[in-house]
Amino acid sequence: MTIVVRSLKAEDRDQWQVLWKGYQDFYETNLDAVTDNTWERLLAGEPDGPRCLVAEEDGKLLGLTHYLFHATTWSPKQRIYLNDLYTVPESRGKGIGRKLIEAVYAVADERDCETVYWLTQDFNTAGRRLYDKVAKLTPFIKYSR
Repeated sequence: MTIVVRSLKAEDRDQWQVLWKGYQDFYETNLDAVTDNTWERLLAGEPDGPRCLVAEEDGKLLGLTHYLFHATTWSPKQRIYLNDLYTVPESRGKGIGRKLIEAVYAVADERDCETVYWLTQDFNTAGRRLYDKVAKLTPFIKYSR
């Protein structure tokens, strides 16, 4: 079986929603109030996003990543914020998360973006093991209002 990473399609709605709910459950949040709006924006194709890539095997979606582009005052080039990354629990350890991150890296290279970055919770131990292999941990601390 081959895992294919591709852009989200309208016919993916039901499977995407299962992944999206799994992501929310992992992070102990509920985004039902914005799910329809998020779906519509992912399909809208706006130049700066948000966008979605999915990992598929034999017609079944096993993972997703949402990302968006933004400008910065530190460089004339855009950056990519990898907003969400999720793989179904039964498929973890098969390289799906890595494939999704690397696909976002390829998008960044195509658009000549300066960097790709993301946040995660400190309790995401399995995810952080992967992130330590494919990216550099920064010393930044997040504040939020």
